[in-house]
Amino acid sequence: MTTYLLAGGGTAGHVNPLLAVADGLRARDADADVRVLGTAEGLESRLVPQRGYELLVVDKVPFPRRPDRAAATFPGRFRRAVAQVREHIARHEVDVIVGFGGYASAPAYVAARRAGIPLVVHEANARPGLANRLGARRAAGVGVAFEGTPLPRARLVGMPLRREIEDLDRSALRAEGAAHFGLDPDRPTLLVFGGSLGALRLNTAFAGAWREVLDAGWQLIHVTGDRSDLADPGVSGYALRRYVDRMDLAFAACDFIVSRSGAATVSEISALGIPAVYVPYAVGNGEQALNASSAVAHGAAVLISDAEFTPEAVRGRILPLLTDPDERSRMADRASEIGIRTGTENLITMIDEALA
Repeated sequence: MTTYLLAGGGTAGHVNPLLAVADGLRARDADADVRVLGTAEGLESRLVPQRGYELLVVDKVPFPRRPDRAAATFPGRFRRAVAQVREHIARHEVDVIVGFGGYASAPAYVAARRAGIPLVVHEANARPGLANRLGARRAAGVGVAFEGTPLPRARLVGMPLRREIEDLDRSALRAEGAAHFGLDPDRPTLLVFGGSLGALRLNTAFAGAWREVLDAGWQLIHVTGDRSDLADPGVSGYALRRYVDRMDLAFAACDFIVSRSGAATVSEISALGIPAVYVPYAVGNGEQALNASSAVAHGAAVLISDAEFTPEAVRGRILPLLTDPDERSRMADRASEIGIRTGTENLITMIDEALA
């Protein structure tokens, strides 16, 4: 029996693909020993046990960004974290480590090398994180979600997706999806969302332009986020929601999307063959714009910067797309060409190769 240790966490971007691979390994072999390495503070501390996997804990040791007291104590704390992982490896007789980035991954990568067991790295973003840049140097396999990700020996495997997205038949669920939001399945529908917390820029722009969307013959599903105080106008054809726990139904009901461009979002939209406008989050190191760059380059999506995204941009740049069915069809075809639904399967194949 093979024992897999999947390392990563901190954010949904690390935890969700990790859990998709864990589920894929267990679906293939019900007797597989799949364990997860994470921190006690990250999102994984809640989601991993909920999914039925044992969480092995390692200390959270952030890489220092400046010469301060934390930097002075970093080497000792990192050595302790590596020792913790090596203890987990020995106790559970781990055969392979698969890292997804985040605080738990860096000590796992060092521990795998010292223990002499194979390591596989998956990078979800087009711009790799520091931990995965470290791990990829000596990994037996490096899988990436986006072409052009600058890691050594990187292979495009796609994003391990949630099963409800991987198996989604949009046509079969369209009527159910439209009914879920109180909409007409025979009318075209625009889906707007900014992630679990919403996006103020998207909310503000559509607050000033939703009437034009409806006047163009479209319906609108607008997911504002829990923190938004945007008022629901209560008009037919406009479904305003603070939060949606059935994004599969939202994807099934829609014909076009406007959203942020987190790695999972771009991967899911492309895998489903939906044309999109991406508005990258302006804070950070620019990874959201890079995540969208491949879809934009292939003609599957359009990118509008956060600073430029206003009600006028909706009227001047999005409405022309909504009223051009030929261009939307071309964008959908190109999204289907670059989208990858088999990310979980592809990464598991890479893990098998590393074990072999």
